[in-house]
Amino acid sequence: MGAWVTRAFRNFNLENRAEREISKMKPSMAPKHPSTSSLLREQMRDYPEIKGEITRKDNKLLSLLKDVYVDSRDPLSSLQVKDAETQPGTKEFRLPKDHFDMMNIDNIPKGKISIVEALTLLNNHKLHPETWTAEKIAQEYHLELKDVNSLLKYFVTFEVKVFPSENKKAIQSK
Repeated sequence: MGAWVTRAFRNFNLENRAEREISKMKPSMAPKHPSTSSLLREQMRDYPEIKGEITRKDNKLLSLLKDVYVDSRDPLSSLQVKDAETQPGTKEFRLPKDHFDMMNIDNIPKGKISIVEALTLLNNHKLHPETWTAEKIAQEYHLELKDVNSLLKYFVTFEVKVFPSENKKAIQSK
């Protein structure tokens, strides 16, 4: 209902208002600064040909201006670009290796791993590096070898070490 009222006021007497706006006098030149008016009068008095030069139309420039053609198109919005990038084909998915109840992950795109899988493979590599090599991990989790090498090089799992204080005796575990 509100849009109807707004549209009615906006379109009220539209043709007459547009015609009135078009028939108005065109804006004149901006006023000169008072400090330069005396200098301008002096120049006009000394060089009267300047007045004619200012008002003269240059036909050569006008003909060049008529040859100018401007064609503009709106740039694509970022949403349209993102939609075009995400739709191009079907992605391959794989099932997660470990099923945990707290994670509701049905499938994982090939070339990616979940956090639980990342922690698992890092721990397996730390405990058994000769069996869990980068090549085996890449094959098992459908990853690229360079990504697996970077993962093994730059990421480690947490390791808790408790050091006994120097002034107290360490409690021996049974």
